[in-house]
Amino acid sequence: MRVLLGTGGSLEELYAPPRSPWWRASMVATVDGAAAGADGRSGSINNAVDHRVFATLRRLADVVVVGAGTARAEEYGAAARPVVVVSRRGEVPPTLRGHEPGRVLLATTGSAPGLAAARELLGEDQVLVCGSEAVDLAGLRDALAGRGLRQVLCEGGPRLLRDALAAGIVDELATTYVPRLVAGGAPRITAGAPLDVPLALHTLVEEDGTLLARWLTARQEGLPHP
Repeated sequence: MRVLLGTGGSLEELYAPPRSPWWRASMVATVDGAAAGADGRSGSINNAVDHRVFATLRRLADVVVVGAGTARAEEYGAAARPVVVVSRRGEVPPTLRGHEPGRVLLATTGSAPGLAAARELLGEDQVLVCGSEAVDLAGLRDALAGRGLRQVLCEGGPRLLRDALAAGIVDELATTYVPRLVAGGAPRITAGAPLDVPLALHTLVEEDGTLLARWLTARQEGLPHP
């Protein structure tokens, strides 16, 4: 475990993926475990420190993966890296429509009611059919790697993170805990059926009361720590 106080070391060095391919999930939460504020958006609980980490993780990634519900709630737009929306129904959020080919992709199922419309909207090459009834996330990982997109940043939401953990494809969970308490009924960073995934703390950084951590899953038990 590496514990750093202040800002020693650049964020690019602290968060550099140790190998390729690498599937990193990133989530923000308050001290009392809320993954969103009263408006249902994670954007209402993050802070300047988290914004810097968010930007760093995107720079280090080849591709951003996000659930359709989160993309709608957070009003995702096109980014410097391709954005892959995961939707069992094959729905492309309105804010991710109309961009040039390759900026937005969709991962969906063969039985998705919106499959034909998504292909017409994004182009057939930009729609990845992974599974028949549920999105096969391991298949999505392999499909992205086949396109040279090997450094994956999964930005949630909670249900997609839970499903990726259950599929055994997550190498790292990067968490930001902001020094706030919000109570209410906000979701945690995972949602869905119970699971039990042991984590090993790799890096811990504190700045202005915000705790930034890198957690490794059992897939990376043999990875040396700094």
